[in-house]
Amino acid sequence: MRVVKEAEERKNEILDVAEKLFGTKGFDNTSTSDILTEIGIARGTLYYHFKSKEEILDAMISRMTNRLIAKAKAIVDQKNIPVLERLTMMMLSLNVSEGKFGQELLMQAHKPQNALMHQKMEKHLLSGINPIIADLIKEAAKQGICQTDYPEEVAEMTFLYANTIFDDLMGHNEEEKLRKITAYIYNLERLLNMEQGSMKAVIMPLFEKNGKKTIN
Repeated sequence: MRVVKEAEERKNEILDVAEKLFGTKGFDNTSTSDILTEIGIARGTLYYHFKSKEEILDAMISRMTNRLIAKAKAIVDQKNIPVLERLTMMMLSLNVSEGKFGQELLMQAHKPQNALMHQKMEKHLLSGINPIIADLIKEAAKQGICQTDYPEEVAEMTFLYANTIFDDLMGHNEEEKLRKITAYIYNLERLLNMEQGSMKAVIMPLFEKNGKKTIN
């Protein structure tokens, strides 16, 4: 048990350093030698845990998205909160810019040369979050709040639209951010066959209270 624990600790140490370096230098500009130098371990130790730099990236993204998915599930399970509020809170929680190196990592992921990193992050997150969003949509439909025959597909569109629209909000002024958020809510109401303005009344205060203008 002691060996397993030490191995797991070393693996997480490698992932911590990789997250830091990928965030500051980018995936393509970080070599395995950079990781080795930062930690101070032999190459054989690194390859014992990970066979390649891309395998390190996969493990790092998996660890990061698993944390976000767990946080999202914890929000969704709070049944005392109205379903639309939970949907908004859950989407707002999917913010990879949080954490020690999250902001740097997010900025690097948006660069063209790091497209692989961004693609992997989106794919991992979508696979875990889509069923959660679909369940919330089904719950809202049962309550008569919305209507759709395709909850899973609407869930996917909701996530991908949010990811695309809010991905680059840091580069916009407050007026542009507000317009994008308003447009997102408006289109989501239409997608879910909801009464116009019904979602906005619930969601906008949460955006303002949260103080974040980004979802991913």
